[in-house]
Amino acid sequence: MSLGRLGIVLMFWLVLAATVAWAADQWVVYEGGDGPGKGKHLVLVSGGEEYRSEQMLPQLGKILAARHGFKCTVLFAVDPATGTIDPTCLSNIPGLEALGSADLMIIFTRFRDLPDRQMRHIVEYVESGKPIIGIRTATHAFNVPVGKTYGRYSFNSKDWEGGFGRQILGETWINHHGSHGKESTRGVVAPGAEGHPIVRGCEDIWGPTDVYTVRLPLPGDSKPLVLGQVLSGMKPTDKPVAGPKNDPMMPIAWTKTYRGAKDQMGRVLTTTMGSGPDFLSEGFRRLLVNAAYWCVGLEDKIPLRAEVGFVGRYEPSPFGFFEKKNATVKPSDHAM
Repeated sequence: MSLGRLGIVLMFWLVLAATVAWAADQWVVYEGGDGPGKGKHLVLVSGGEEYRSEQMLPQLGKILAARHGFKCTVLFAVDPATGTIDPTCLSNIPGLEALGSADLMIIFTRFRDLPDRQMRHIVEYVESGKPIIGIRTATHAFNVPVGKTYGRYSFNSKDWEGGFGRQILGETWINHHGSHGKESTRGVVAPGAEGHPIVRGCEDIWGPTDVYTVRLPLPGDSKPLVLGQVLSGMKPTDKPVAGPKNDPMMPIAWTKTYRGAKDQMGRVLTTTMGSGPDFLSEGFRRLLVNAAYWCVGLEDKIPLRAEVGFVGRYEPSPFGFFEKKNATVKPSDHAM
């Protein structure tokens, strides 16, 4: 081979290697170790400006991988120009192709309008009837204009009432029930749900986010697991507020099923609780870990008290709208 042609071949492979490395740098994968979840692939989809899903989901993925054996792929809203995590970028979540091999999707997005080539992977996953965990703003995960290919997934869809949130998770965006930023949430196991494996070991659930309004009764076969007691302040020791906000209490975690395109039934756990600071609650972390087991059919493997200790440091930012100047972290910075 001539030196000229050799140079061209080497240049090709260098460009290819750089492209692959750049692509891999847009998400993070935690290979599962030994544990009941070994052999199961979970894809965690973050992307929300307000509640620090881009901080919470990597830590959840680390716990599920290191403590329980699940392989976890964590995806982010990424600024395509800089490669940094930018939750204000509503139209780019690279790596959604990973849903093709996923056993469970955990989604914590807010008002995304993704291009068809990305959104298609979410739609194909939903149509497969595989299980889903939806966290807080996943009730309004998408805001897709009418007329676009997947417009019916929008939170305000009229064609598919309430879109992905209402039809798949059980509710769309309605309102704040507690006073946002002023009244925190105590999770109380719903009457009759005490024996459900998802709430096993979840004696203490608290978070600074407020309770969301949901319409009662919840649709279909939805079964409330945890109710949200509205507290009078932003500390776990604050007293419940008196009056209609706690009579009745809104469900903040429930199970349901949905039917895929080929009639396969998928398990769903939805919680309207969730933020980076909420994840400091051991009870809330255990609820999500237990839910991952249940969703993939491993409920008989849920420990009496699932290990949910943090893997590495976890120092979440307060919830609040993300400022673009803070877009300095890359997905690879979340490597185990």
